[in-house]
Amino acid sequence: MITVDANPFEYCFDPASAALVVIDMQRDFVEPGGFGETLGNDVSHLQRAVDPTKRLLQLFRDRKMPVIHTRENHLSDLSDCPLAKRARGNPSLRIGDEGHMGRILIRGEPGAEIIPECAPIAGELVIDKPGKGAFYDTGLDDVLQKLGTRSLVFAGVTTEVCVQTTMREANDRGYECLLIEEATESYFPAFKEATIEMIRAQGGIVGWTAPLKALVEALSTTSE
Repeated sequence: MITVDANPFEYCFDPASAALVVIDMQRDFVEPGGFGETLGNDVSHLQRAVDPTKRLLQLFRDRKMPVIHTRENHLSDLSDCPLAKRARGNPSLRIGDEGHMGRILIRGEPGAEIIPECAPIAGELVIDKPGKGAFYDTGLDDVLQKLGTRSLVFAGVTTEVCVQTTMREANDRGYECLLIEEATESYFPAFKEATIEMIRAQGGIVGWTAPLKALVEALSTTSE
């Protein structure tokens, strides 16, 4: 068992039954000119999570532990995008509209792809999801069950929306969840901090959080 110095208390997991889930590190959210920017957001906030996520990916790859990426996107005819989602807010461009990187959040378009720094490599699963949570209308739970997964380590964006939603879904399904604090970001720094507090409140009601260094040290000690 691996023991990580986490909050609200130590996070213990068996590497043989753990997987990394990287949420929606997509060009439409992270890069200038994407959907995030059309909503009026400062995308530079999300870019702080890129390097820590890249290092976290390498940590799992070096140990040949499962890595799963998610992408929020929709079919080209928008049949899986409810009006309540597409019409929400006041963006300059909406889901499905032609943007600087192709049609916004449409499967197969350049903007819907994962940024090069965090791109999946051969053997890593990519889950395309139409909603905020990675378990909604996807085969993620079946995949994790076949892998024998019990513990999930999380990274990605945005902390308070797709990351938190997926962690709550995972918690409801019995997975033990750890969020790496530097490897997640929000367009609103205060929202990130509030979400981290929510996740680990009441004795870890949703899960644990920890700095990347704590996970690196725990895995290094075990390797030694």
